[in-house]
Amino acid sequence: MRKSSILILTLLMVASIFVSGCASNKGTNENVTETPTITELNFGYQPSTHQIAYMTAYEKGWWKEDLAPNGIKKINEYQFPTGAPEMQAMMAGDLDVAYVGAAPAITALSQGLDAKIVEPVQINGSSLVLRPEHEYKSPKDLKGLKIATFPTATIQDTLLREWLKQNGLNPEKDVTIVGMTPGDAVTAISAKQVDAVFLPHPSPTIIEKEGNGRTIVQSGEMSPNHACCVLLVSGKLIREHPDIVEQIVKTHINATEYNKAHVDEAAQIYSNKTTENVDTIKTSLKEWDGKWITDPAIIENSSVNYANVQYELGYIQKPLTEEEIFNTSFYEAAVNE
Repeated sequence: MRKSSILILTLLMVASIFVSGCASNKGTNENVTETPTITELNFGYQPSTHQIAYMTAYEKGWWKEDLAPNGIKKINEYQFPTGAPEMQAMMAGDLDVAYVGAAPAITALSQGLDAKIVEPVQINGSSLVLRPEHEYKSPKDLKGLKIATFPTATIQDTLLREWLKQNGLNPEKDVTIVGMTPGDAVTAISAKQVDAVFLPHPSPTIIEKEGNGRTIVQSGEMSPNHACCVLLVSGKLIREHPDIVEQIVKTHINATEYNKAHVDEAAQIYSNKTTENVDTIKTSLKEWDGKWITDPAIIENSSVNYANVQYELGYIQKPLTEEEIFNTSFYEAAVNE
């Protein structure tokens, strides 16, 4: 009887150890799958007046201050000349957040980028500038000319090609379109290496002030209230840290509204960030047809249209739906609090 008691006690101890071990393993597994803590965020942006919201939030310390309660201690910023290299960096996993054109974002999404547009940044805001010696009465006067714009699949490239087609010109045969960074394009038109440029502001104003061209068409005339720059966030950040994404959206909205109420200060912030002449920036912000916005509904249709146009141009393999492009839940949460 004593041996039986010892055996039963031993079995109970083994069972207890086994159960305890299982509970311990379960806890370990839960800890392993726990969302990792992050203390830094990588932001990408471009030196355009379209994206002053990012610059204002950075210069005033709002990104760091607002995100500190979420554990963020450092904001790393990376500047890109155009959207294509910015999207390459994001696809490589080097960016968490990107201020970028909707068109290159859509191209990257079609290529498998795990990300979503969570906010618009602005609409319109680019201009077609023609050298002074060329007469212009209608788009047909551009036939035979060389036009510099942002590289393939960017907002400017997509808009320009579609507008030329709508006005009876073949963008492959009737004009020569060359992709350039804004700095190279400004240099090219001043050196008479190209006849015209189609660029976002402030480049058109810079060209005009130097006497090297005049604006003949604004992008809002080509496509009224078209989407331009957007706030793109990685899918990983959205899934693992939705609280951080919501705060990013709130800070973006705050910076946008601040800039709209303090345009001259926004111009100064841009000048500080880029060393561009502040008076030129003030003039640019008076002359452009752009508008800083925060409501995604304003750009949803035109962004989907970009996907359709890019598909027709052969830039992407299939059109994208609104759901494949956007996640507006963070904006809705931010404005409904």
